[in-house]
Amino acid sequence: MERKLVSPVVIDDVQPIEGADLIEVATVKGWKLVIKKGEFIIGDHAVYCEIDSFLPVKEEFEFLRKSSFRRMGEQEGFRLKTMRMRGQISQGLLLPIRLLDGYTYQLGEDVSARLGVVKYEPPMPAALGGIAKGNFPSFIPKTDEERIQNLSKEFESYKQHNFYVTEKLDGSSVTYYMNEGLFGVCSRNLDLEESADNSFWKVAAKENIAAKLAALGKNIAIQGELIGEGVQGNAYGLRGQTVRFFNAFDIDAYRYFGLEEFNALITSLGLQTVPILDLNYTLPDTLDEMLTIADGASVLSPQGKTVEREGLVIRSTDRKISFKVISNKFLLNER
Repeated sequence: MERKLVSPVVIDDVQPIEGADLIEVATVKGWKLVIKKGEFIIGDHAVYCEIDSFLPVKEEFEFLRKSSFRRMGEQEGFRLKTMRMRGQISQGLLLPIRLLDGYTYQLGEDVSARLGVVKYEPPMPAALGGIAKGNFPSFIPKTDEERIQNLSKEFESYKQHNFYVTEKLDGSSVTYYMNEGLFGVCSRNLDLEESADNSFWKVAAKENIAAKLAALGKNIAIQGELIGEGVQGNAYGLRGQTVRFFNAFDIDAYRYFGLEEFNALITSLGLQTVPILDLNYTLPDTLDEMLTIADGASVLSPQGKTVEREGLVIRSTDRKISFKVISNKFLLNER
């Protein structure tokens, strides 16, 4: 699912912030945003920009220069991050709906391109970048899970399902596949040429992944997170690099493996899964509780050091539902 970075929305709620005279907090879907007092009221339409949005250098966004100016490669713009103001977490930006004057919009539609907004991508080390031989294969879903805040309307209905919980690791997404006898290695967005210098390919060779997948005799993909030296600052203090897996995908049937089938496969291949924290999880009463639960120490914290986990990934045991819950503590300390 492609992420909707910018969309027209309805303001669901507006509440005061204790001790603050000039600002208040608005709720949009499941997101909390600090706004100027009186700027919006409940029921107003507005343009919502999610965190990780990279807004272009235009006059209407210049007010962000002091707090949010960044460079992304050769491109200049304004990056939206999680912030805390007067003790209130704020995630994203609400802009007046007049930005869409002259355009007949629909609530919830993606208007990122119309406003020139793209996703902020941090600089990638050369060893992870690689040389693309093509875009990410169409026969495999990408690994980006939806954030729980964007599923606030579905949250109540999800409570009837059984879930399992894994830790979301702070690494770099990788997909290995065997399709019609061809072995492939993908970063988050690209199918990569084989290279002795590329970290994804190095780990594939070290773990003998191509031969292991070929031996299964089926068209299959496994997806995981590359962690270790040279990856996102190596918060886990690992020597070398490794991959922890979280998905297996049957290409011909176009379906994810269920929990038991996935665990059995990864074990049989002599590989490791991401940390599994709970095999029989029930969702809490509220989305806010879910966000609080996401905070915590990583299972992979080095000895004698506590590393804040990036968050949690919640999946139904039949793999029909999945979403991520990113820790606000992690986001506030994000590079």
